[in-house]
Amino acid sequence: MLFSKIEGSGQPLLILHGFLGMSDNWKSLATQFAAHFQVHTLDLRNHGRSLHSSEFSYAIMAQDVFEYCQTHELSSIYIIGHSMGGKVAMTLATTHPELISKLIVADIGPKFYPQHHQLILAGLNAVDFSKKPTRSDAEIILEKFIPDFGTRQFLLKNLYWKEPGQLAFRFNLAAFNENLDQIGQALPEHAQFSKPTLFIRGGNSNYILDSDFNDIKKHFPLATIQTIAETGHWLHAENPTVFYNVVVSFLI
Repeated sequence: MLFSKIEGSGQPLLILHGFLGMSDNWKSLATQFAAHFQVHTLDLRNHGRSLHSSEFSYAIMAQDVFEYCQTHELSSIYIIGHSMGGKVAMTLATTHPELISKLIVADIGPKFYPQHHQLILAGLNAVDFSKKPTRSDAEIILEKFIPDFGTRQFLLKNLYWKEPGQLAFRFNLAAFNENLDQIGQALPEHAQFSKPTLFIRGGNSNYILDSDFNDIKKHFPLATIQTIAETGHWLHAENPTVFYNVVVSFLI
């Protein structure tokens, strides 16, 4: 079963985080959305407080979310997915379209993406928890591989005290090492979802290019695409006010 945080009432809105993220990344926005919806912020498989497993693919993660909806008796849901979570949301929408009323995908397309997380995983693997590092120790190690401060802080949010004096990562790093090629997989060729869909991209991000629009429309014929200017891949964190307004305008 997937770990989730539930708040608010009304039509269900599921939020799916990106690779190496967790539900806590969406805490502030989830609280705002809860004024209008019953918000379910999930930890996906091998992330946060959810199950750890050697199995890791979009089909499996989408099935996890489907089973979560069945357990909680959710129907006619709205769903937001960012990056990897967006691919999970797309997979769920195209395999169980009866479950979803509206789909929102944040800064990811249905296309194949080449591997580009190798340095991040190298940094994470360089943290030797047998030496009982402090959070500061872990950051110094990561800095050798990941110069961007914001990315390091995002990753360090996954540190927790496994026991007194012993830190660990909440995500299942071993599963990511074995299945890194799964993160970039494209949506299946004939997958389609013919209900209202919104793609939101960061103006400074290269994840969704103008040249990707035809491919998006092939899979999601009712899709609209909006750009939030002066934001990168983490557009919801960089400009949460505009992101919130764009989402609410689409859903209500």
